[in-house]
Amino acid sequence: MTIFLLCGLVLFVFMTAIFVLAMIVKDNSIVDVAYGLAFVLTSWVLFITYGSGHLRQWLIVVLVSLWGVRLAVHIALRKKGEGEDFRYRQWREQWGETFVWRSFLQIFVLQGTVVFLVALPTQLVINSPGGHLGVLDLAGVVIWLFGFGFESIGDWQLLRFKNNPDNRGKIIQSGLWRFTRHPNYFGEAVLWWGLFLIACQVPYGAVAIISPLLIDFLLLKVSGIPMLEAKYENNTQFAAYKARTNAFFPWIPKAGVRND
Repeated sequence: MTIFLLCGLVLFVFMTAIFVLAMIVKDNSIVDVAYGLAFVLTSWVLFITYGSGHLRQWLIVVLVSLWGVRLAVHIALRKKGEGEDFRYRQWREQWGETFVWRSFLQIFVLQGTVVFLVALPTQLVINSPGGHLGVLDLAGVVIWLFGFGFESIGDWQLLRFKNNPDNRGKIIQSGLWRFTRHPNYFGEAVLWWGLFLIACQVPYGAVAIISPLLIDFLLLKVSGIPMLEAKYENNTQFAAYKARTNAFFPWIPKAGVRND
């Protein structure tokens, strides 16, 4: 069995198990918690099965695990007591009698496929780790640290904002959120470019560019910014915030308008 086949098999079994659990608890949004954990699980299964102990293998598995665990814990804390996320509730209502099989295919199988493609840097490095660590590895770690820090701080600021009862019904516009409407998405996109640089030095490492490009596409055009901002389409406070603040790349808010 090749490393890529094993990765696909592990993801299929894991996502099927999460699907069964979601049907039991009637909450498809638990897949968001499982997303980060899927990377952690596959990384360690592949490393234990095929890893040689090379430093580059250790490096990418540890970095992916730190990101995946932090993300899963953050999402679990954020959704505690909230029930099913609004996006999944909408699909539950729209899909009607086709809800079960469409949930399995369009949420859980699709999520597993996304994880498989995004995890290509890990698969390639564990499959053939290449030579000694070099400048690109260092650059990759620095970029990953920047992205990881940006995402983590953004998520922490948002969680703290939402946990304050005085902010109910308000839009966060402070901290990193003053410079970009989605600092967590920006940070996540950046860190995967760092992992791509680490994978660049192994055989066929260039194929790993699929990973950051796919993340960028999903966040900018599909399930990230478009889907989340559609929720605030008729919110006047958000409209003013949107008019002065970049959606993705951090930048100074437009002059002449208060950002509080």
